[in-house]
Amino acid sequence: MESTENQINKSVSNYKRGKLFFPNDFSQFGTSTSVRQALKRLEDKSFLIRLSHGIYLYPKKHKLLGVLYPTLDEIAIAIAKRDKARIIPTGNQALNKLGLSNQVPMNVVYLTDGAPRSIKVHDKYSIKFKKAAPKLLSAKNETIVLVIQALKELGIDKIDDVILKRITEVIKNIPVSDIKHDIKLAPVWI
Repeated sequence: MESTENQINKSVSNYKRGKLFFPNDFSQFGTSTSVRQALKRLEDKSFLIRLSHGIYLYPKKHKLLGVLYPTLDEIAIAIAKRDKARIIPTGNQALNKLGLSNQVPMNVVYLTDGAPRSIKVHDKYSIKFKKAAPKLLSAKNETIVLVIQALKELGIDKIDDVILKRITEVIKNIPVSDIKHDIKLAPVWI
């Protein structure tokens, strides 16, 4: 019978480099203890990189840059997909995604209908999942939710013509019915 480590190695090798894995992706290969031990051995051999507790990367390497790590957003999306949860970026992450800020936050916060928790990545970054009101997660359009979160982060005093112009560009291709539905989820001042 083939070892758990070899089975995981073969399974991971079927994917493109840069893919994220969780221990439960390999539950068919053995007990949770044997899977964790096999992942530790594959990490020791630099076949996988442990990004955080229970999150592993099949590393993609660049000649000059070395290992190409996923963004915090990519990690958060993978966690949400695994947990079958919805997430909404908040604060600086929302501003960055909309092109309203060049800052790439080192600590990101997502609203979720999944389990609230904080995850440390590489010991210097963090992803925080905060419980969201179900109402907010009922939005029809992801971009409108980003706009709402970005405006909340800025506050009413910091919204100028440049920001309004950018938001107008961002929402111009969104169906009016989606805008009418989702704007009801925003604070009154927005």
